[in-house]
Amino acid sequence: MRAHLGDRLVIEGQATDATRRDGEIVGLRHADGTPPYDVRWSDTGEVTLVFPGPDAHVRHVEDEPVRTRESSSPPGVKGARAVPGGTSLAEVPGDLGRRVAVERKRQGLSRGETARRAAMAPDYLAYLEEHPADPDLATLLRLAAALGTSVAALSGGGIDLPPGQGHALLHPHLRDLGPDECRVLLSTHGVGRVAISTSGGPAVVPVNYEVIDDAIAYRTTPDSVAATAVGTEVAFEVDRVDETTAQGWSVLVVGPAQAVAEPDAVRRLEEHAHTEPWAGGLRETWVSIQPRRLTGRRIAPAEQ
Repeated sequence: MRAHLGDRLVIEGQATDATRRDGEIVGLRHADGTPPYDVRWSDTGEVTLVFPGPDAHVRHVEDEPVRTRESSSPPGVKGARAVPGGTSLAEVPGDLGRRVAVERKRQGLSRGETARRAAMAPDYLAYLEEHPADPDLATLLRLAAALGTSVAALSGGGIDLPPGQGHALLHPHLRDLGPDECRVLLSTHGVGRVAISTSGGPAVVPVNYEVIDDAIAYRTTPDSVAATAVGTEVAFEVDRVDETTAQGWSVLVVGPAQAVAEPDAVRRLEEHAHTEPWAGGLRETWVSIQPRRLTGRRIAPAEQ
């Protein structure tokens, strides 16, 4: 029996009433793919070390139909969703993988040396760096120790701290983003900040937003600060900062805000809304921002 990372281990007894169990192989103990394996079970999500018996067989990823592979995506990823450029989401590195790769390269370590220090197979480390993954705490602890950092740093901890406290890049490159890049980064929804001039002075309010027909839309309450944007020129900003890699981007939209009152338009917004407002409560006032100016910037290593 031989397997690769991402293959599925299936245990199926010969009896007709035997319980069937399967899980994703997330760790190899031998470079040639022979047992035992670290398996994340589909029914519990737990990872255990498995020595397969005669009632077990490996189902290779490349042998599965596309729909089956999508349903077997790593935890936290619902299928192989497409992203701009025709790439599958399952092929895009996760935040954890990017942080591990950056820290490893920063210290001049190869994958093989890092894997040896972390007591894991090099193929599994490659999988972590190149795919969205959700390793258990023991794996994170070994990786953090191998890289001389903390689990919090690798997993993006410090959520209660203001961004920008990490070290700057040695050779940073700041470049302007074109309108098409800005639209991709805005995507279809998320959390952004709307800057408003109020009677009490300037205010910046975070809101859950949607993108419908290139317009930014968010819902709020009639007596809120965010609702005072109606009838004025506002700025709307979205950004992403990776504290570990000292990289990030920001997109700025400037344009008039208006209330969405037409019933069909409101219904369409509600049907396309991806989430309920994080602040909770009844928020039935929709505000739309029509971009007149769309700009953005990205900071990354000079070689990128």
